[in-house]
Amino acid sequence: MEDFYVKIGDSTSFTKTVSESDVYQFAGITGDFSPNHVNKVYMEKSSYGRLMAHGALLVGFMSTVSTNVIAHCRDADETPVSVGYDKIRFLKPVFLGDTVTLVYTISEIDVERKRSVGKIVVTNQEDVLVAVGNHILQWVPNG
Repeated sequence: MEDFYVKIGDSTSFTKTVSESDVYQFAGITGDFSPNHVNKVYMEKSSYGRLMAHGALLVGFMSTVSTNVIAHCRDADETPVSVGYDKIRFLKPVFLGDTVTLVYTISEIDVERKRSVGKIVVTNQEDVLVAVGNHILQWVPNG
């Protein structure tokens, strides 16, 4: 395989404790005020028993970790841009106060199409798998 900006196996991680302010600010930005995220009394009656983070907030963290994996490519002849996510699954809830770790690993490279795919794995502080997904980067010419 010819040289590309990333290699299969390149990997990085991002860890963050999900706070109440993260969830409420995200709700305010997106307008998603589902009681699952902002109504403590409602969720205390559910089998979960407490508030949970938005799945889309986790996708935002996926974007963060994708940015980290290409940080070394800033001076490249092409610019990587996100063209989407595939097969995102929320396997377990993420509760306020949970600490999530996202690991992004380059899993595929298509030199002809100038694309790379990263596999994203999200675990909580107990090393429980809570979400997965694939992220696609398209490398576009500068100038």
